[in-house]
Amino acid sequence: MTGRLNSAQPYALGMFRIVVGLLFACHGAVDLLGLLGGADGNGGTVETGTWPGWYAALIELVGGTLVLLGLGTRAAAFISSGAMAYAYFKVHQPQALWPIENSGEGAAMYCWAMFLLVFTGSGALGLDRLFTKHSSANGEREAERTPVTA
Repeated sequence: MTGRLNSAQPYALGMFRIVVGLLFACHGAVDLLGLLGGADGNGGTVETGTWPGWYAALIELVGGTLVLLGLGTRAAAFISSGAMAYAYFKVHQPQALWPIENSGEGAAMYCWAMFLLVFTGSGALGLDRLFTKHSSANGEREAERTPVTA
């Protein structure tokens, strides 16, 4: 049983990454593009360049999309995790100590979910794996052609 669970781990991680990335990108799409009701519920957007809302939305949309695709997952997740840590400590935590009291559960969960992806990578089904396999295959072919000298 453990063997089957271990063999499914990259796929479970890949699905986790896809769901987290999609949901995170949706937050950015709401604020930047006015999708899904927009920032004000009427299709409105965050004013361009406003700190920190516009920058947070940009990180959410771009970072979430990259994580969703599994492209540059570790870097995108690192920046996204930091943005959510900032959101929690600057926006939510001053209102109350506990996330349940300050409505910071989402920021805390995204922060830790993205932080996990920094260490695990994209798992299965990500574009990172495609490029890694392609570049390592090219490296192996190059090594075969290069003569070894003593």
